[in-house]
Amino acid sequence: DVQLVESGGGSVQAGGSLRLSCAASIYIYRSYFMGWFRQVPGKERQGVTCIWPGGRKAYYVGDVKDRFTISIDTATKTAYLQMNSLKPEDTAMYYCAIPRSDCTNNPNLYSDWGQGTQVTVS
Repeated sequence: DVQLVESGGGSVQAGGSLRLSCAASIYIYRSYFMGWFRQVPGKERQGVTCIWPGGRKAYYVGDVKDRFTISIDTATKTAYLQMNSLKPEDTAMYYCAIPRSDCTNNPNLYSDWGQGTQVTVS
């Protein structure tokens, strides 16, 4: 199993920015897909974005496309989610995860998860 640890969450005003980090226990850049999900209490976990190995492609779900950017640091074992122009509806627990196969919005197809980091936008 791959261990993932998220950090960087916090409270921010609408219009602000945060950068979430996901530290992996192994070198992920060339070999692994990486996704970010978010979840609010009482609702299902939803896909936000996913990046292909080597960073050659990424997709974004919904209106985060023009505001969020996923990346992986080639020198470290860390993935990032840069979030700009944050809105109150972005408030959620954010998780990074590695899928069993390739990028998908289905959380059931991910095998490794971090513990999550809370983002609150007011």
